[in-house]
Amino acid sequence: ALAYVPFDHLSYLVRVNNPQMQSLRYEGGSLEVLDQLLVPQSKEYVKVPDAAAAWSVVRTMQVRGAPLIAIVSALGLASEVRARADAGENASGAAAFLQERMAYLRTSRPTAVNLSNAMDELSAVVAKAAQTQGATALQVYDAYIAAAEQMLVEDVKANKAIGEHGADAILQSMRARGRGDAKAKVLTICNTGALACAGWGTALGIIRSLHARGRLEQAFACETRPYNQGSRLTAFELVEDGIPGTLICDSAAAALMDTRGVDACVVGADRVAANGDTANKIGTYMLSVLARHHGVPFFVASPTTTLDVKTPSGRDIPIEERAPEELTCMKLAGVLQRVAAPGIKSWNPAFDVTPAPLITGIVTEKGLVSRVAEGQAAFDVAGFLASEESPAKRRNVNQRLD
Repeated sequence: ALAYVPFDHLSYLVRVNNPQMQSLRYEGGSLEVLDQLLVPQSKEYVKVPDAAAAWSVVRTMQVRGAPLIAIVSALGLASEVRARADAGENASGAAAFLQERMAYLRTSRPTAVNLSNAMDELSAVVAKAAQTQGATALQVYDAYIAAAEQMLVEDVKANKAIGEHGADAILQSMRARGRGDAKAKVLTICNTGALACAGWGTALGIIRSLHARGRLEQAFACETRPYNQGSRLTAFELVEDGIPGTLICDSAAAALMDTRGVDACVVGADRVAANGDTANKIGTYMLSVLARHHGVPFFVASPTTTLDVKTPSGRDIPIEERAPEELTCMKLAGVLQRVAAPGIKSWNPAFDVTPAPLITGIVTEKGLVSRVAEGQAAFDVAGFLASEESPAKRRNVNQRLD
């Protein structure tokens, strides 16, 4: 049997940070994930016993959100490893098996960099363990499982810190505009809460932190077509947690800013390039343009695991394109209903890229990323990582000159 014993507090960490909704359950090496395609109509959990199941729940968007994609992929393989522990391999065989499965997991969704970064880090752990003098297959598997489970711990901690730093940044921007005594009105898109991470959330975590301080007047959530993550998931989280929230259609964002006022836009990130260009759910770029026109600060919430110094700019970020049916049809009560005229062509990118000049600040668990220089538009992502102790530093800093 494996020598490594899972952290007893892993499942507790997830529950305590989002008691009403757990994006995953991980106890005793067994992984289950909330099927987000069924929310809010029902809460059903799907078993993820191996890497193939992890790949499937990510690809079909039963699980989504850049941080959660990485964690579920890592823990899905950890569950498979436990079942394989007595396969009779040597250390090199165990390492080869893990490397092959990690290469497969990378292919599920290409835009979110968290998955690739996580696999890079775990690959290095496996290689080091296998090269240790006298290493056994069980020791290699132990090393992988320990590192995968530590990612869950770090994600929960990072999300709470992002929430606090982001709340500070929004309140500071309000003071600068003469609204220091007011409660914040915040607009967001997609779902960046507890359902996108192991707990609390990134952009929605900032909204949660404002609410916890008594400084939130209203959270406005874009419905986020075509997959409706805002209306299905963010609205669900707001209602479940008793956070004052209002749902709007995506095309109402400009009217909202103009007529009702918004103190800040805060969005998540699937990949932040070295210059600060940010890939996020389709419609984010549109919001940033509207925010600039209306003088609304625009913040990106990103754990350091989403910062990618290997990608120079947004032009270099691969953008996933989804099936036309996700745009031309809607699934209601499990039944696919066509809403567009048969025969019409469709273009369905899952993400767009917001240029760095349109971003007010990039909020991480270590604070805000600074610009390359005062008055310049680009952010110094590599310099930020180099100056901070973070998981991403271990992965990326030595690669920034490649």
